[in-house]
Amino acid sequence: MLDLKFIRQNPEAVKAGAAKKRIPCDVDGLLALDATVRALTAEVDGLRAKQNALGKDVAKAPADQRAKLVAELSALKQGMKEQEEQLAKQQAELAARLLRIPNVPADEVPEGKDDSENVEVKRWGEPKAAGSTPRDHVSLCEAQGWLDVERAGRISGSRNYFLFGDLSQLETAVMRYALDLMVARGFVPLSVPTLVRSEVMVGTGYFPGGEEQAYRCDERDDLCLVGTAEVPVTALHMGEILKLEDLPKKYVALSSCYRREAGAAGKDTRGLYRVHQFQKVEQVIVDIADPERSLEHHRMIVANAEALLQSLELPYRIVNVCGGDLGAPQIQKFDIETWMPSRGGYGETHSASRFHEYQARRLDLRYRDAEGKVRHCHTLNNTVAASARMLIALVENHQRADGTVWVPPPLRSYLGGRETLGRKL
Repeated sequence: MLDLKFIRQNPEAVKAGAAKKRIPCDVDGLLALDATVRALTAEVDGLRAKQNALGKDVAKAPADQRAKLVAELSALKQGMKEQEEQLAKQQAELAARLLRIPNVPADEVPEGKDDSENVEVKRWGEPKAAGSTPRDHVSLCEAQGWLDVERAGRISGSRNYFLFGDLSQLETAVMRYALDLMVARGFVPLSVPTLVRSEVMVGTGYFPGGEEQAYRCDERDDLCLVGTAEVPVTALHMGEILKLEDLPKKYVALSSCYRREAGAAGKDTRGLYRVHQFQKVEQVIVDIADPERSLEHHRMIVANAEALLQSLELPYRIVNVCGGDLGAPQIQKFDIETWMPSRGGYGETHSASRFHEYQARRLDLRYRDAEGKVRHCHTLNNTVAASARMLIALVENHQRADGTVWVPPPLRSYLGGRETLGRKL
């Protein structure tokens, strides 16, 4: 969340940022409530000081005056209790409203209403022409006996799948390669919980606002399945004050991910593009509150994903996400979209985001700077590889006319040295 002091000092910038993101935002109402809370706080503090002084008077008063002072103290306590209850209610409302205020986007974020107005900044590789491949990933994988969505549907409903044989092994190979690539680049590998408390979803900016996309467990447990390892990894040090010499923290995690895909009815229903469960390798950075350093990290985590795609010989493009497609927490986001011949275009496979202090304030994630001052950290994250969509890109871009699939060199050691998967069809 934003610093309330920052909002007080920069209300027009906050309003403009929310407008750029197309997110309704009552900044004036928030500031009015903030003024009420501050006034009530001062009033309660004054009553508390008066109560302390009156308590001392009672202790010193002669016996014949004590009853009157005790009655006065009792009335004061009752009045203070009512004011404290009112203050607590207003503070809770202020905190709830503050969670709804979006981060202010960077100046470099383009104007735009939705993903159709994202701005392309780079393109790599030569995409195959639409229709140049004989089969889409579903037709090819079903013909090879690698994919079964019908049986998965009977067991788990739509947007679920079974992977068999070579395709299951290819998924494992891609995930392991992505993880090893990041470890070689200095990231610490983690195995993480995929069930987290609601406060962690709030802390990372997914709640409030994203509840429809999350799978909730029994309310008695107050647990949610995560849609990305970003959530537990970013929250790893919540409530802590990190040492300056320990920063930056660079983590990478492979986890299962779960998404409801609410609101996507009838959209991308065929195959593996929009599914409820998949594997993903996620990179997360936690560092000092330095905008230039955060920008350097942002470029670096995008470059990490590019290195993976280039080594797998998958054409892609990078887009600077416009305001209307940018989530509430992000300062700026770059999406990497990989070429998928059956779609006749690029499909999103990676999202690289920087948040400045937005997540860290919610998570109370801090560090002590060189002067000894406690400050909130900056956080960033990006996909390294998401299994389902990576499988689409690999199978469709590297299929041969005979129905077999060519294996890019970096994956071969994970597949027993094989250069080709599948049988001739």
